[in-house]
Amino acid sequence: MCTETSLDLRHFYPTDLEIAEICQTDHEIQIKIIAHSKDCICPKCGAISTHRHGTYERKVQDLPVLGKTTWLLINAYEYQCDNPDCEVTTFSETVNGFLSHYSRMTERCADFICTLAMETSCEGCSRICKAMNLKVSGDTVIRLLTKRYTLQEAAKCGSVIGVDDFAFKKRHTYGTIIVDEATHTPAAILDGRDGSAFKEWLSHNKQVKAVTRDRSSAYASAIQEILPDALQIADRFHLHQNLLEVIRNTVNAVVPVNIKIPTGHSEDPPLSTESMDEERKKNVLHCG
Repeated sequence: MCTETSLDLRHFYPTDLEIAEICQTDHEIQIKIIAHSKDCICPKCGAISTHRHGTYERKVQDLPVLGKTTWLLINAYEYQCDNPDCEVTTFSETVNGFLSHYSRMTERCADFICTLAMETSCEGCSRICKAMNLKVSGDTVIRLLTKRYTLQEAAKCGSVIGVDDFAFKKRHTYGTIIVDEATHTPAAILDGRDGSAFKEWLSHNKQVKAVTRDRSSAYASAIQEILPDALQIADRFHLHQNLLEVIRNTVNAVVPVNIKIPTGHSEDPPLSTESMDEERKKNVLHCG
């Protein structure tokens, strides 16, 4: 049975961070922390550096504690890269991934925001976070998602893909999506639908042997230019669309626009064969 009535915050932070002081008001908590790391990995070349360049105070936001906005005032180190060929001169420590090099929030706070945004929306995530006393705007959420997307490794693609266009904003901005046939997951999202970005993507994915596409001539010419031996397949949706269009045109050309169905109370005489032929000819010329 637990008998302790106090909460030890040291268990929620890495061992390289020492809590020096905790100040709280009715709406927020400020935790002053001293970093004791001995090395850090360079974000550019990946070399482990032990050369400290200086110290400075970082103010980063952490997950709320009991509904209060939590700020960490960290006395952190700056490191100088020991690799002479690296372009980076100095960089801030990350404390084993607890912080990022330049972000103003902890990585676990960013993880929570990105997860919430993926389940809702950027603006919806911002409103929920504000209700939790976590200060973040919708634009910041977009930047977090974009940054994490650019840091992801390029998705591996198989030999069979599907390509189609879509609208970022209908009648204004369009893009191209490439889907891996084996996993049914998006392999790439490209800007534009004129085929230029698709050509560049194909030039880096020579393993593609078959492409399922729509009737766009831009995609067809791109495939023929970059991968002339690849098999081009018309997708089922557009085959159905073509078939329905032909059936609709045929029915409109043959079936009269108005079909009169005689009833027992009608006094009009039935149409003769010549009248029906004349009506059909009119329909061929004036059908929709």
